[in-house]
Amino acid sequence: MTPLKPNAMKSMQIIRNAVLLLSLITLGPLSSTAVTPGIVSSPGEKASVVENPAMTTAPTAIAAHPVETPSSLTLEECYAKAGTNYPLVSRYGLIQQSEQYSLSNANKGYLPQFSLSAKATYQTDVTKIPVSIPGVDIPTLNKDQYQALVELDQVIWDGGTIRSQKRNINASTEVDRQQQQVDMYTIRERINSLFFGTLLLEEQLKLNTLYDEELARNYQKVQSFIANGVANAADLDAVKVEQLSNRQRRAELEATCKAYRQMLGAFTGTDLARTELIQPIAADKQPLPEIRRPELHLFNAQNSLLDAQAKAVTAKNMPRLSAFIQGAYGNPGLNMLQSGFKAYAVGGIRLSWNFGNFYTKRNDLRQIDVNRDNIAVQRETFLFNTRQQISSGNGEIEKYRRTLADDGEIITLRDNIKRASEAKVAGGTMSVTDYMDDVTAAETARQNQALHRMQLLMSLYNLKNLTNN
Repeated sequence: MTPLKPNAMKSMQIIRNAVLLLSLITLGPLSSTAVTPGIVSSPGEKASVVENPAMTTAPTAIAAHPVETPSSLTLEECYAKAGTNYPLVSRYGLIQQSEQYSLSNANKGYLPQFSLSAKATYQTDVTKIPVSIPGVDIPTLNKDQYQALVELDQVIWDGGTIRSQKRNINASTEVDRQQQQVDMYTIRERINSLFFGTLLLEEQLKLNTLYDEELARNYQKVQSFIANGVANAADLDAVKVEQLSNRQRRAELEATCKAYRQMLGAFTGTDLARTELIQPIAADKQPLPEIRRPELHLFNAQNSLLDAQAKAVTAKNMPRLSAFIQGAYGNPGLNMLQSGFKAYAVGGIRLSWNFGNFYTKRNDLRQIDVNRDNIAVQRETFLFNTRQQISSGNGEIEKYRRTLADDGEIITLRDNIKRASEAKVAGGTMSVTDYMDDVTAAETARQNQALHRMQLLMSLYNLKNLTNN
């Protein structure tokens, strides 16, 4: 008796590999997804659709101690739980704290500013009165002079510098916040991969159980064939080998399914060992093509930051008006002709205007315009690439719909062929080996149907994730 045909074994191996590749295909390394034009401060640069989920460490490190064990969980609930459990979510609070500290520092610009200075000088000549009056001693200034001065300066109008600084802080914080939204959004792709990968593995386990039951029935049939003289012990061994191979496949599926549940549980902060994952219903209509990705909000926030920077350029070229009071102790005092250390005070209003900033104003504004054009290019590139992926996704969905439409008929025909082969074996006109090939082909058809069904669901939700609809 010859073993099972290589084609049958190869087809089963293809199905097993597809089970793993379906959900592993998107589990790539982490990538930052920022879009950063010149002046705008962001972690990285982005000009296309996000390809990889945000993950820097093994998923099992996300939640070491799951505290919740839900009885069932939907895909949307996984999104929500991952959005609160993922370590990166703590950065929202850090961004807010940074904004508060920066705004507090900016507001302190309205408070009185104290300064202390001291100097000691020696000059080669001093002012003298060019007259001589008999009997009158006209004092002369000392060539060495000393002064210690404390000044209090209160801004009255700063040309809008502090206000533009606060506007910059708010705009920069919004860029960071939108960048955080982009980074968090990439988790959805990981959740899709793990969720649908788990569902596919569980479907494969169900089919594996049914196949094992069918192999047990075939084992009994071959025993009866041996009793009737139409089969031999080698034929029975062939069925037993397939039973053992099927049990090996089940062990692999169970181990992989457990790992996927653990990774999904780490993302969501839950224990999913006994949780039922609710399979989404495939919609008749595909998601709307309108793109609502958080990257678009990031582009808008970066443009707002450039607007704030342009106003800051104008503000720093404005004059500054302030009130001041000085208290000093020095030699000489305000009376230049009286030697000796004296205390004195001076107060008034000061107007200052630094014209040096006008040299760079035009280039500063041009640089901002360049950065604005850069954002526009990146935005168009992002939309172009996203539309290309939408087109590709629509093609994938159409392919799986058409494939699934034929899977049912293929299974029916394979079952018919299997029953006909069983009758031929009973009649002694077909070997058990050929019959087992037809049994394997029927099982492969069912595995393909389960794979295509899950690929369709995953493609639909990947398209929803791609457009954020």
